[in-house]
Amino acid sequence: MGFPLYIAKRYLFTKSSNNAINIITLIATLGVIVGAIALFIVLSVFSGLKKFSLDFIRISDPDLKISAQRGKSFFINDSIVTMLQDEKVAHYSKVVEERAFFEYKDKSHIASIKGVDANYLLVNNMDTAIYAGEWLDANAISTVVIGRSISSALSLGTYDFIESLKVYVPKPGKGYTNNPKTAFNQLNLQPIGIFSLTEELDKKYVFSHLLLAQSLLNYKPDQISAIELKLMPTADKNTVKQELQMKLGNDYKIETREQLNAAFYKMLNSENLAFYLIFTLILIIALFNVVGAIIMMILDKKENLKTLFSLGATLKEIKRIFIFQGFLLTFFGLIIGLFLAISFVFLQEKFEFIMITPSLAYPIEFRIVNVIIVFITIISLGYLAALIASSRISTKIIQ
Repeated sequence: MGFPLYIAKRYLFTKSSNNAINIITLIATLGVIVGAIALFIVLSVFSGLKKFSLDFIRISDPDLKISAQRGKSFFINDSIVTMLQDEKVAHYSKVVEERAFFEYKDKSHIASIKGVDANYLLVNNMDTAIYAGEWLDANAISTVVIGRSISSALSLGTYDFIESLKVYVPKPGKGYTNNPKTAFNQLNLQPIGIFSLTEELDKKYVFSHLLLAQSLLNYKPDQISAIELKLMPTADKNTVKQELQMKLGNDYKIETREQLNAAFYKMLNSENLAFYLIFTLILIIALFNVVGAIIMMILDKKENLKTLFSLGATLKEIKRIFIFQGFLLTFFGLIIGLFLAISFVFLQEKFEFIMITPSLAYPIEFRIVNVIIVFITIISLGYLAALIASSRISTKIIQ
């Protein structure tokens, strides 16, 4: 291995007498550098966008959510409360959730009313998403917080004391009713806050007090839709989930934040994979320059190869010279590209010189896994390119 590697380094770092060969080699190296920069920055941008998007989900969704396996509600009892008094569980909150019909003046909207108790903000930081008004007032039972999209759909602001926001839900029961006016429970609400997270969440939820939602749905005081849990930072959510599932039994369903947003996570991962494959294809095209550069070098060093063959070098060793040359060309281009790309990522994270809006920097995140992905991808493709180019060497060339 020492002999082919030594010759490969000499060929790579020594200028050729043919200036065209030097230019082709430089272009091939630049292609690897640019490819490494592009692939790493794209992966880092998607990591940043993923983190940026998931930050919103972490605000609105708990670490774990317990709900009934069948039906829309269940009764919380002392046994369940005792199970939740675990050192791995930091806080828990009781919630009631149901689809409802909202009406304001001549406009209407269908969304979910979500009744929450006093511990809700200890589990989810929804108050940080308020951009107008304030969070629920503990002393005003009929107050609600609505999503930004609901506010736009109903042309509804906060603290409108003249016209109330009306909410309707079907009364529980079976069969048909002869009087539609008596088929719904109805309450008048007073919006005191508007939150803004994602478009989907903004048009989905209206937050209210737990007691108000229970009253609207004719629930009993201990009847709820779900329990949302915030775990201790050191707790493993999957382990806690399994332990709680064993204690609660099959009548209850426990979901992690990832399971609650499975479609969203799948979309993010699919987009990440799609762009990785697209830029890998671009890299493959760019690495054809490496193949061309090595083939040109083989032709340029034809006489030297004959000399090496005459001195006892085998055909396999001569091929390995150019395999090493292509590998080294790719490796050094990769190192330079990664250095420049990592520097760019750190600078963007620190100084935020690329902005989406005047107050929001373009999200980007350095992750060591992206370095590994880029390294393995380019090294593998570079080695393959060198292998293809060296296969052009035959006994006819060196004899």
